[in-house]
Amino acid sequence: MKNSELRGLSLEELKNKLTVEKENYSKLKFAHSITPIENPMKIRENRKLVSRIQTEIRAKELNQSADANK
Repeated sequence: MKNSELRGLSLEELKNKLTVEKENYSKLKFAHSITPIENPMKIRENRKLVSRIQTEIRAKELNQSADANK
């Protein structure tokens, strides 16, 4: 998922997406620890996606608090 697509989502959608992606990340790590998965780069991609989602959530929260202070 691209950053531009993440920016278009609302805060609640981002939080829901974050929980889903964190769950997928933990499943990938678990599956890889038992038997190596076919493409281990998926773990890295998923970890980075989780980080991008967290960053976008934080940016939206800061925007909302800045708007509330005005």
